[in-house]
Amino acid sequence: MERLNSDNLRIAVQSSGRLADDSVALLQGAGIDFDAYSRKLFASARNFPIEILFVRDDNIPEYVQDGVADLGIVGRNLVVERQVEVDEVLSLGFGHCVLVIAAPRGGPIATVDDITERRIATAYPATLARYLNERGICASIVETAGATELTPALDVADAICDLVSTGTTLRVNDLAPIDTVLASEAVLIAHRGSRVDAHERDINRLLLRLRSLLAARQTKYIMANAPVDALPRIRSVLPGLRSPTVMPLDDEGWVAVHAAIPEETFWDSIEALRESGASEILVTEVEKLIQ
Repeated sequence: MERLNSDNLRIAVQSSGRLADDSVALLQGAGIDFDAYSRKLFASARNFPIEILFVRDDNIPEYVQDGVADLGIVGRNLVVERQVEVDEVLSLGFGHCVLVIAAPRGGPIATVDDITERRIATAYPATLARYLNERGICASIVETAGATELTPALDVADAICDLVSTGTTLRVNDLAPIDTVLASEAVLIAHRGSRVDAHERDINRLLLRLRSLLAARQTKYIMANAPVDALPRIRSVLPGLRSPTVMPLDDEGWVAVHAAIPEETFWDSIEALRESGASEILVTEVEKLIQ
């Protein structure tokens, strides 16, 4: 039977659930070669000194805090709720959701002020308690272990505080959001201690890979043809990572322009590029971007 190597870096990821597949895909996209399949408890990478622990997501914050794992991939909501002493190293760009307060649509609770002296059901009592204390709101917290959205209909609570990604569950249960308590996504967390210090080099190697992968996902590479006299306008809208790459074409008076642009400004950049006189615009994905 395969055994854990105490000298290797260890990272804990969710064994099943909404972050599991994306966590595995992220590590494999960073060039870490390992097996991941149902019921596997851990895996040793074949090309990197790291072991992947597959565990319940609610165990990951404590495992990292206690040094069972050096790193972990987990939702920020759990890190905040458990109040663990770990370092948040990197936001990973997936698993986006928000912890919201919601109440029955059309009912007496329409604003945050209306939850005073009311019952609020949640699986995140510590986070909700801090939210209420910060605002000086006195309300009763009803702790739940699941199906929180049903509690108003069952008269167990007057409102809820629950995670929302698309809002579908709230709409199905005729609930309306009132306020956002916490914005969450998957994050990479690290243990504070000697094991992390001992693995500093391997952690930095892993971070380089992850950051290059995440940067690439937020970037598009474009190639376009343009008249030479359009270059000043094009440079003003296509700075690229430093500046666009410009190469002459056989067709006199024309150049090829290459640039990497942020995903968030992609369409604005494309429209401005066309208005500047560029044509034959080709767009490709970026696999890795090392800065």
